[in-house]
Amino acid sequence: MSTATKAPKTTTAATVQAVAPAPVMSIVAAAPRPAYLLDKLDEATGEVAQVPAFRYLPGHPRQVRFDAKAGQFNINGTVPLGASISFVPLAWRVFQDDILNMGRKLWAELFFADEKGAVCAVLFHGYSVENLYRLIEPLFYDDLTLADVRVTVTAEKKQTTKDGKTATYYIAQFSYVAADAAEVAARRDFARDFPIWRAETHTGKADMRIQHGYTVPAADEAPAEDEAEALAIAA
Repeated sequence: MSTATKAPKTTTAATVQAVAPAPVMSIVAAAPRPAYLLDKLDEATGEVAQVPAFRYLPGHPRQVRFDAKAGQFNINGTVPLGASISFVPLAWRVFQDDILNMGRKLWAELFFADEKGAVCAVLFHGYSVENLYRLIEPLFYDDLTLADVRVTVTAEKKQTTKDGKTATYYIAQFSYVAADAAEVAARRDFARDFPIWRAETHTGKADMRIQHGYTVPAADEAPAEDEAEALAIAA
């Protein structure tokens, strides 16, 4: 007679495997490429590098001058540009200050890149500033700024008579047309990434009326009195 043998009951412990949680993937969107960068091929190496479309020594833009006596624009008083210039502004400010040894006046300072990509600055005062306001106001109410349009500045002849003598002078007249979107984007990004200002016209004491894109580095915010005088004399 066979005896049935009951197998001993075995208890199998459940084994729990600890599974490390899947790493949380943080997706960071890459910053868009600044619109002022261009691809430039190095013919020697065949590599493509990204270079700025504009040439600018911070605080020292090329000086474009408006000669209100002759009705002409020029570079540094030597290179003639004619009676009219056209540009898409990078930055600007309207302010009252004593600069360039000319006493305290109301000024308009506009920064732009010329056809060669050089960042320039041009100053206006007197009736020319009033004319610039006449351009800014309608743009403002159309939800635009000078940075959205191509501005043309033209010297307009004026005459005045005093004591029987006639004097001729010129004021700046401003007009605008729609600007190319790519030009606007390039200048917007450049003004965002670089401090746009001119050391010779910065005193730290200006009464600012309007400004856009104008940025003075913190280290240069308040130049010493003797430095400001030296800059004014050198201008």
